[in-house]
Amino acid sequence: MTKPESKKSGVAAGKSVGEQVNNGSVDPACPDQSTTIKAKVMKQTSRESLHRRNTECEVYDDGTNTFFWRAHTVTVLFILTCALVYVTLLEETPQDTAYNTKRGIVASILVFLCFGVTQAKDGPFTRPHPAYWRFWLCVTVVYELFLIFILFQTVHDGRQFMKYIDPKLGVPLPERDYGGNCLIYDPGNTTDPFHNIWDKMDGFVPAHFLGWYIKTLMIRDWWMCMIISVMFEFLEYSLEHQLPNFSECWWDHWIMDVLVCNGLGIYCGMKTLAWLSMKPYQWQGLWNIPTYKGKIKRIAFQFTPYSWVKFEWKPASNLRRWLAVLGIIFMFLLAELNTFYLKFVLWMPPEHYLVLLRLVFFVNVGGVAMREIYDFMDDPKFHKKLGQQAWLVSAITVTEFLIVVKYDPHTIMLPIPSLIIQCWFLGILLILIWTVWRFFIRDITLRYKETRRRKQEAPADWDRPLGNGSTAAPSGRSKLNGSSETLRQRKS
Repeated sequence: MTKPESKKSGVAAGKSVGEQVNNGSVDPACPDQSTTIKAKVMKQTSRESLHRRNTECEVYDDGTNTFFWRAHTVTVLFILTCALVYVTLLEETPQDTAYNTKRGIVASILVFLCFGVTQAKDGPFTRPHPAYWRFWLCVTVVYELFLIFILFQTVHDGRQFMKYIDPKLGVPLPERDYGGNCLIYDPGNTTDPFHNIWDKMDGFVPAHFLGWYIKTLMIRDWWMCMIISVMFEFLEYSLEHQLPNFSECWWDHWIMDVLVCNGLGIYCGMKTLAWLSMKPYQWQGLWNIPTYKGKIKRIAFQFTPYSWVKFEWKPASNLRRWLAVLGIIFMFLLAELNTFYLKFVLWMPPEHYLVLLRLVFFVNVGGVAMREIYDFMDDPKFHKKLGQQAWLVSAITVTEFLIVVKYDPHTIMLPIPSLIIQCWFLGILLILIWTVWRFFIRDITLRYKETRRRKQEAPADWDRPLGNGSTAAPSGRSKLNGSSETLRQRKS
């Protein structure tokens, strides 16, 4: 493990391009050929990275590599070996099969995490430490394997297996109905007419705000955040016949959720993004800072990004980016729905710690996945494959949905009201019409107008008078039959 690259990395990149040219099919005895190919390669590289340089902040780093940034692979291996030797030789194994099974599974996971933290591939993030993000990469693998195991169980066995994690699970729990009385001011309740509002003020209100604040830091685009926020409320309207938890009052949907909680979280997130984009990224080793105040400030900034890239999704620029943005929005909405459906089919109460741990998990892996997706979209020639975290998060989202479909197909297959089907059909139809118009009909029309304009300009060039007062010949045959003087003037 090494410290993040310093500002000299651009020079190294230029050298690597030159080395690739020199190692190619260029003849060293032909300096003109070598110079021409080098110029073409450098021009193409600079043109592809121009947009990236405009959206990425410049970083200054003194290159200090301290004990904190070293790999410590041998140290971790030594500690792990000592722990295994202690368990094998000095500890007596209990005669409890269930306890030993749990303990063996936990030990296996810990060994895998130790290997991944020291040996796994680094991702795009390096702060507060690359090992932190490698740890969450390994946790992502473990969670996906756990979901695959649950998927291959029967419905009864899968729900009863949750008792091995928490004995309180495995019992069906009723969902809370958020609909009921939707009066903002209830005159029938003389003691507290606004009791409906206070009843909705539970732990999910700050969770909504914090969740959308973090989602804004992941997506880094106001429009995409607002579209996902509004679309999820439409999904709750559409699926309230399946989950009672989606049955909410109109003011709970649009005032408390969209405007207050989600809107305020998105606003604070955009302000944080503006500060991060304007913040200078100048890094100095802790022991190179003379004052204690500077050292404390440096420690605090260790938990901020090492560098910053402004996301410019540009969905209308081409069809590939448009479909990619639609896919991102779809996966976000599916992951949101999985939160409610999973706890419904696995019989987990909303306040259970496993539900909270899943949200914490997505907070840590979602930002890395979005950065890898953006890098893959923004520069597909450099990032030739989708990032590892983005691949795993997509697989987890799909696996969670498959668990929901297998464990409770009756709820999923409940007939949707015809009015809701008509609304969704109309929305999808409008998206398809706009897609066809924007990326096919409009482009064909523009190309046709450009071709027609060039054809109209061509006769004007032929009819332009020459030096002797004559005009240019309208065709190639008349050009050949013309006089030599006319041909010489036309060539000049």
